[in-house]
Amino acid sequence: MASRAETTPARHGKGFWIALAAPGIIWLILLFIVPFYAVLAIAMGQLNRLFESPIPVWNPLHWSSSNVINVWHDLFGSTSFAGPIVIRTILYVAAASLLSLVIAYPAAYFVARFAGRRKGLFLILLIAPFWISYMMRMLAWVDLLQTNGYLNKTLSLSWVGISPVNWLGGHPYTVILGLVYGYIPYLILVLYAGLDRIDLSLIEAGRDLGLNRARTFAHITLPLSRQVILTGLLITVLPMIGDYYTNQLMSGAAKTSMVGNLIEGQLGTPGLEGQGAVLSLLLLLVLLIPLIYYVVATNRSSREAM
Repeated sequence: MASRAETTPARHGKGFWIALAAPGIIWLILLFIVPFYAVLAIAMGQLNRLFESPIPVWNPLHWSSSNVINVWHDLFGSTSFAGPIVIRTILYVAAASLLSLVIAYPAAYFVARFAGRRKGLFLILLIAPFWISYMMRMLAWVDLLQTNGYLNKTLSLSWVGISPVNWLGGHPYTVILGLVYGYIPYLILVLYAGLDRIDLSLIEAGRDLGLNRARTFAHITLPLSRQVILTGLLITVLPMIGDYYTNQLMSGAAKTSMVGNLIEGQLGTPGLEGQGAVLSLLLLLVLLIPLIYYVVATNRSSREAM
């Protein structure tokens, strides 16, 4: 009787946690697993030659690898056109991520260490860009950089004397700056959250041992913020790789197209939807690599902290 009475609360507790997790599980199934399988069915499906429309194949036993083969030739074949786009995307994202880190780390460090009683005000200013949609922020950037925009008007003043520049004429640096402008708020907030949690007694101990400010930062603050830097870069790099809207607004030229533009173009072209689905899945597999590394690194640092 006693054992039966003990198992009853355990069953009720298990049922409670299952019921609590049920909405999230249903949400995940409907909005991730089902769409993911639909993309997979289109990627491994067939093509209706008459209407140039994809035919999804839901049975894995009847899947075709024709779209995968075509994408492989586009990436690595003798007539490859997607390979340079992938390399260009990697270079753009690497440059934008590095520039974002150079700008975001000092800003987050200042708010976490020197803002004092004005820390709340600075946090509001950091969160303010999230109150405006990404599209509106990019359109504002376009208004700033267009030929008759405010930047060129300022440069053309008599005391500056610089002729108008076609900033939106397909320049790589414009796309990179657009990526930085769009995603740097995420990085700043993540860095601030990590830097604000660093124990000040560790920094004071370093100063007591004779380290100056620069050596204290290099030997204490920077190593302790290594994990949060990795987290912030992960949060910004992943959406940058699949971004197509920034490039479309800031350049629109084929010479600056990225992987996201390639996928968007194929999904909107009759007969190429299956190849676009394959590229989307390949991009997902590539993005899983830094995610797995992040999970492993986080678990390792947690074990070391214990």
